Amino acid sequence: MTALAFELPERLEAHEPPEARGLRRDDVRMLVANRATGELLDARFRDLPDVLSPGDAVVVNTSATLAAALPAERPGGSPVGLHLSTPVPGDERHWVVELRCGSAPCRSARPETLTLPAGARAHLLAPYLAGPRLWVARLELSVPLPAYLAEHGAPIRYGYVPRGFPLADYQTVFASEPGSAEMPSAGRPFTHELVTALASRGIVVAPVVLHTGVSSLEEGEDPYPERYCVSEPTARLLSSVRRWGGRVIAVGTTVVRALETAARPDGWITPSEGWTDLVVSSERQLRVVDGLLTGWHEPGASHLRLLDAVGGRELVGKSYRAALARGYLWHEFGDVHLILR
Repeated sequence: MTALAFELPERLEAHEPPEARGLRRDDVRMLVANRATGELLDARFRDLPDVLSPGDAVVVNTSATLAAALPAERPGGSPVGLHLSTPVPGDERHWVVELRCGSAPCRSARPETLTLPAGARAHLLAPYLAGPRLWVARLELSVPLPAYLAEHGAPIRYGYVPRGFPLADYQTVFASEPGSAEMPSAGRPFTHELVTALASRGIVVAPVVLHTGVSSLEEGEDPYPERYCVSEPTARLLSSVRRWGGRVIAVGTTVVRALETAARPDGWITPSEGWTDLVVSSERQLRVVDGLLTGWHEPGASHLRLLDAVGGRELVGKSYRAALARGYLWHEFGDVHLILR
């Protein structure tokens, strides 16, 4: 477990997309941390092609975000929120869900039937895995789930985003395969122009898929199984990048999880898909990833353990102290952190 502990001031929470603040997506700030030298560099995300080198590979998550938040009523009529997270592994008929009472998970959830819009229902059957936060639910819908969410759902958002924004604001430019409960937000600052700039510098952009579940993990709670795919073309391309000495830069902790699941101990990447329960931390040496582009994570988040694996505890702590002092913004609409090993 990382020793990093800090308080996040409200002034450093990004309450809206950068576009609503008069910025382009790629105008967000980027703190570059170099593990080899210990140096920190303040930059803008649009500077990424100049920070990386020809022959490097940037690996992005092409999962698209679902409108996974639904209004619901408990028996007796009390309103709650229902967040769809992911299908139950091996059973696409049932979903892992989170019941929300205001801004927090409902601690009083029990086996019960929730009423959803248009006469649909969600039957809470049993707690999922070890804790009381997530439940296995059977959805009773009159139309396929994608169509139902398109009409009645909204993007999942938390209290630091006080008003709703359209689903398009929760998609990356790479989004092509719907499946994530929440946006793979490290990829949000990319624009088509920036991708072109990377290609013109000889920097490869390669896709993987990992469908993210809800991110509102309890302090110290590990990520649970998620669906992923590392295709044969991506596996071959990244193995070639490693052979010629390029670096593999993961865009988001989701990409790290997918790549490290598909990696052999010798660093060779194999085509792989299914469900991963891999938890990356400093106790497990990275096999493939040479750098990580990520957002800024809250105190106690399990993702901080993954950052330790990439940058080392000392550098990660130095980065976070600098980000707090220099006014970097947190959360999915905030600034980014590039860690190079």
